[in-house]
Amino acid sequence: MKIKKIDAKSIKNSRGEKTIKVTISTDTGKFFSSAPSGKSRGRFEAEPYSISLERDIDFLNNLNLSKIRIEKFKDLIEVEALTSKKIGANSLFSLEASILKALASEQGKELWEFLGRKKSFPMPVGNAIGGGLHSEGKKPDFQEFLFIPKTKKFFDAVFLNKQAYRIAGDSLKARKINDEGAWQTSLDNESVLEIMNLVQHKIKKKFGENIEIGIDVAASSFFSKKYNYKNKQKRLNKEQQINYLTKLSIDYGIYYLEDPLEEEDFYGFAELKKKTKNLIVGDDLTVTNLLRLKKAVQNKCISGVIIKPNQNGSLLKVKEIMDFCKDREIKTIISHRSGETRDDTIADLSVAWKADFIKTGIFGKERGVKLNRIIQIEKM
Repeated sequence: MKIKKIDAKSIKNSRGEKTIKVTISTDTGKFFSSAPSGKSRGRFEAEPYSISLERDIDFLNNLNLSKIRIEKFKDLIEVEALTSKKIGANSLFSLEASILKALASEQGKELWEFLGRKKSFPMPVGNAIGGGLHSEGKKPDFQEFLFIPKTKKFFDAVFLNKQAYRIAGDSLKARKINDEGAWQTSLDNESVLEIMNLVQHKIKKKFGENIEIGIDVAASSFFSKKYNYKNKQKRLNKEQQINYLTKLSIDYGIYYLEDPLEEEDFYGFAELKKKTKNLIVGDDLTVTNLLRLKKAVQNKCISGVIIKPNQNGSLLKVKEIMDFCKDREIKTIISHRSGETRDDTIADLSVAWKADFIKTGIFGKERGVKLNRIIQIEKM
């Protein structure tokens, strides 16, 4: 396949902020992808752009890839050789995703089929109630309160998350949503978890299905020497934070704990993992970076990891991370970002690369396109 032209431009994400969209032209047609943007960004993740969005756009619009032939996934190494240190992670992700869509089309395949051949469906991790950096006013300190169904069909899991979301909103008497489409509330962490348990019970009673609950603590967002809680006010050291989360896990039957400690505390993660049976998930700790992931695994810090393709940019490296996790039985959660677009690439990646979960949110058009894409694949 030969790439005739690259057209990069700025578009708006779900928060109304600028991000990048890349379109490539081949003999088969035009193919495009766009990158999301994170508000809660890990300190160690790759920069989204080299110097600026505008500089990346200018570089891509003057990049000539017509002399290289790309026939398979691994040929992206040729693209990365020409763009290394010239563009950021958002731009590289958008470019490579567009190229892969073109390759799949040229071979008469769906993107997931081109990348993985055999379908494997993740379970959706849905953000129902929000706090932290994604919400305004008085709010829970934890950033996300999550529902995770356990069903045989992806369609059924999405249905259950929507029902849980509706019941949660009714229970909160909520009127506003945050920038990830989650309900906003002024309640504290424990009060929200009580509602999550109530929703669990109602889902089980009405539909006969189990739905797990999880939290994205996003602990780095309120850490400065200690964990500084505002609602209700308290300051906890590392040991107290570990004990607090251990108690919450027992009291509320929490299954999933994401970023329970600040992003440099590998040993704290390991201590918590020893004390609980939770799925301990790294996001800011690992930032879709293989070196940090290897350190986390070596120190037995995590049992699951968030994978955000635009945190890294290179889809070759993202696939390497997925394979590394599979070989070590680390659960993989391919994830959206808070500032999303209607690009559905991560849906195909999660199916092709056998992700255990996909974290997309529950409500909103930008979230829905990912879920609907997997439902569409499930019907194929």
